[in-house]
Amino acid sequence: MHIAIAGNIGAGKTTLTEMLARHYKWVPHLEETENNPYLDNFYEDMQRWSFNLQIYFLNIRFRQVMDIRQGTKTVIQDRTIYEDGFIFAPNLHAMGLMSSRDFNTYIKLFELMTEFVQPPDLMVYLRASVPTLVNQIQKRGREYEESIRIDYLKRLNERYEAWSTKYDKGRMLVIDVDNINFRDNMEDFGEVINKIDAELHGLF
Repeated sequence: MHIAIAGNIGAGKTTLTEMLARHYKWVPHLEETENNPYLDNFYEDMQRWSFNLQIYFLNIRFRQVMDIRQGTKTVIQDRTIYEDGFIFAPNLHAMGLMSSRDFNTYIKLFELMTEFVQPPDLMVYLRASVPTLVNQIQKRGREYEESIRIDYLKRLNERYEAWSTKYDKGRMLVIDVDNINFRDNMEDFGEVINKIDAELHGLF
């Protein structure tokens, strides 16, 4: 089975992925930020490095999905290939940070890859307001994220909301991060567990 956690930068995807992996004994597939060769460059000069970064993520995410579906264990994935193609790349293009030529090339590759991709059995979307995102980004203190622009997060949030309302590839559970603290409050984490259990039981 394939469970995926979706959400904006700072929504708590990695934290929840790790916590759920421990609770359910699932195999976590985390988004590697430490070994990403483009991330620092991207936040310093988004226009120059946007295409390179998105192609890198597309490659990583496609390989992850292929590995997940070929395996026999239940996997929980931190961010999905759909977020790259429907949210991040279109947002960069709309902001003038990715040229139309690069964007069209990217989208053609994305569409080809997703023909071979089976969607997650359950998508968990972490919805968070921009102030919550900013607060959580500041708390984790990643140096390369210090230059993230507020308007960039806001635009991403708008695209996440639009995407989540139209998502039709399977089950989606929406968790409002503004009103729940699963990281520090075990009761809140238990509430998340109960919601996921309810969704998973509907899959069998």
